Amino acid sequence: MNLDQLLDRLKMDHLQATLDSLCEHASKKDLNYREFLEQALAQEWGGRHQKGLDTRLKQARLPWIKTLEQFDFSFQPSIDRKLIRDLSGLGFVERNENVVLLGPPGVGKTHLAVALGVKAAEAGHRVLFMTLDRLVSTLMKARQENRLDRQLQQLTYPKVLILDEIGYLPMTREEASLFFRLINRRYERACTILTSNKSFMDWGEVFGDQVIATAILDRLLHHSTTLNIKGESYRLKDKRKAGLVPGTTQQQEESDDPDTQKAVTEN
Repeated sequence: MNLDQLLDRLKMDHLQATLDSLCEHASKKDLNYREFLEQALAQEWGGRHQKGLDTRLKQARLPWIKTLEQFDFSFQPSIDRKLIRDLSGLGFVERNENVVLLGPPGVGKTHLAVALGVKAAEAGHRVLFMTLDRLVSTLMKARQENRLDRQLQQLTYPKVLILDEIGYLPMTREEASLFFRLINRRYERACTILTSNKSFMDWGEVFGDQVIATAILDRLLHHSTTLNIKGESYRLKDKRKAGLVPGTTQQQEESDDPDTQKAVTEN
């Protein structure tokens, strides 16, 4: 059995594709056997890791790929960078805790949520991104087709579930009840990252029922990090600089609610 056959049997596709260049590099650098073996195995592992990451990112259905390094913290000085660094360590994922990002439209909530999702995917975790509208449609359809339990179970599998745009559209009591069932299933079993343009005081209106909203918040905030982002919209900053959009303090006023102040809750 020759080398190519051995690599094929061992399914070392990435090493097999780069073996000639690795051998040439080893010869030029006069690597010993151990050093060459280390580089060869590192090449295979790197290829497998990248392939796995690409698969996880595709399955995550992220709207786009954004990283924490791409986030403009200078434009949003209200954000605690130390808190973001702590979150990027993914301890909250390992502890099955939640992250809630609050703030007016355009301040970077979804960017941060997606960036944390990318970090989790890089660490080998299964991630899924859904807007609230899509989630509700999925659950309602599953109920109509008598497969709600199966759908809820499928949505508990991702280690990190990102739910975007909570509060942009009101929900019926039935829809809110389905949302509660999902949050309850994932409670202390997996991590959920949520973004919302509404303060917690307004969630009763969002979910159409104060009792259900209280029950949802009880489970979400039991083990959670809440980050309130105050500032202007990224989408409007260039227009504002050009004088196409008048300045306003409305966004700051909307996010001044004391119950949305940045805090880490751990009970």
